[in-house]
Amino acid sequence: MPKSRRDKKVSLTKTTKKGLEVKQTLIEELRKCVDTYKYLFVLSIENMRNNKLKDVRNAWKHSRIFFGKNKVMMVALGRAPTDEYKDNLHKMSKCLRGEVGLLFTNRTKEEVNEWFTQFKEADFARAGNKATFDVTLDEGPLEQFPHSMEPQLRQLGLPTALKKGVITLLSDYDVCKEGDVLSPEQARILKLLGYEMAEFSVRIKSMWSSENGEFQQLEEESVEKAATDEDIADDD
Repeated sequence: MPKSRRDKKVSLTKTTKKGLEVKQTLIEELRKCVDTYKYLFVLSIENMRNNKLKDVRNAWKHSRIFFGKNKVMMVALGRAPTDEYKDNLHKMSKCLRGEVGLLFTNRTKEEVNEWFTQFKEADFARAGNKATFDVTLDEGPLEQFPHSMEPQLRQLGLPTALKKGVITLLSDYDVCKEGDVLSPEQARILKLLGYEMAEFSVRIKSMWSSENGEFQQLEEESVEKAATDEDIADDD
């Protein structure tokens, strides 16, 4: 009797080994950068967008930027004085909470801070973001949309109908109020309308110098934010 194709043993050894190799490679790369560059900064990202992050990487080709699992980066730097790779690096590990990255560079704190303070770009909000202003649509035709979009707009919750081939709003409609936590439908409507309510920005949380092992906390965190970020980090 031929063997069933379903009765086939699959070894997970290679998969596990590959995952460990990737982590080990990242750890080695991070430690090599600690030895190579003068300064290390922890970057905190607001409203992460991969296309915006690509612009940052292009502008900082002379440096190295890493975004990986927070816990793996903590292992590379060291979690405590007893296992830190160099003096005071464990203090940088404590800053690795939430959506953060590491910047290795020879540029000074003043240069880094000036560049990232100026680098802010507006973008469309996503579900979960807060509305930054009120948006209300008046009853009447929505001539900016082609008639083929009427079913989509109605599915998003807008009270619309086609009148003489033109999408028409049957009554006034509040898309959002300032401070609302946006739903997926609200975020989609705002994007279709062209309203940008999010801002991609990078803040500098802390700095470490390889010359003397000096650590500087550059941004104070509230207790509430720190607790939230700790929860996120625990999921990494």
